[in-house]
Amino acid sequence: MEDVIILGTGCAGLTAAIYTGRAQLNPLVLEGTQPGGQLTTTSEVENFPGFPEGIDGFMMMDNLRKQAAKFGARYEHAKVDKITIENGVKKLYAGEKTYEAKSVIVATGARPRLLGIPGEKEMYGGKGVTTCATCDGAFYRDMDVVVIGGGDSACEEALFLTRFCSKVTLIHRRDELRASQIMADRATSHQKIEMAWNSLPQEVIADEKGFTRAIRVKDAKTGEEREIPCKGVFIAIGHIPNTDFVDGLLDRDGDGYIIPESGSQVKTKFPGFYAAGDCVDHVYRQAITAAGMGCQAAIEAERWLAEQV
Repeated sequence: MEDVIILGTGCAGLTAAIYTGRAQLNPLVLEGTQPGGQLTTTSEVENFPGFPEGIDGFMMMDNLRKQAAKFGARYEHAKVDKITIENGVKKLYAGEKTYEAKSVIVATGARPRLLGIPGEKEMYGGKGVTTCATCDGAFYRDMDVVVIGGGDSACEEALFLTRFCSKVTLIHRRDELRASQIMADRATSHQKIEMAWNSLPQEVIADEKGFTRAIRVKDAKTGEEREIPCKGVFIAIGHIPNTDFVDGLLDRDGDGYIIPESGSQVKTKFPGFYAAGDCVDHVYRQAITAAGMGCQAAIEAERWLAEQV
């Protein structure tokens, strides 16, 4: 039986692996379907402390992986389908294989909800299509960009981008925003934000070098199509937490995010069972906050295990 099993190898999971490794808990890390998490699809990370010149997202995650391995973390490529708890023992089922652990840290992250239109995947992650203004907004200084969505997140992204971009077009499929009134008012009244009402995204169009040149939209009422020139397409239609495998075991909100115990960011209702990173956090969703939560979960697990001796 393992002392601790960590699910996920994003910032939360690998930080937890570093801390539990240094505590000599010999953590087993199950990598899942996307080793390294979302940051492996990011060309450059500029806002993580300690990297004044920025760092390639894949390189950053590879460094974290090596750092955890240095302290004894072990890796296996496995995707957990189900977890049960019997007499305090956590049983993790991954295909035909079953793992047992005293403590578990779930750090499986979340995936952005995408549009599913032509050109989106081809230009996602470094070529003009992104899902995080906080992460990538500064790369589009003095450029025209679009934000797709109609909720608070879309309005927040659009407003944030006005700090850098020359023009922000907010594309929404209806003729009014579903955001809170205060956020909607701020977005629609901002001099740098132009509204594209009743507009359905059809295709992200590339230039001759394969970078975003424009987005083609269709009018939901007339069916007329047009191109909106832009260098960046920011998709803000929500995220999907990777938590289906704990359905019925851990408390989740209506969107699937794990709900921690009151008074804690990482504890669940089961002793020795923790959750960290974007599978819990639907507010900040940053590499640094995920790493912080991974640290918290690891320290909590270490202390709990020490009490069991």
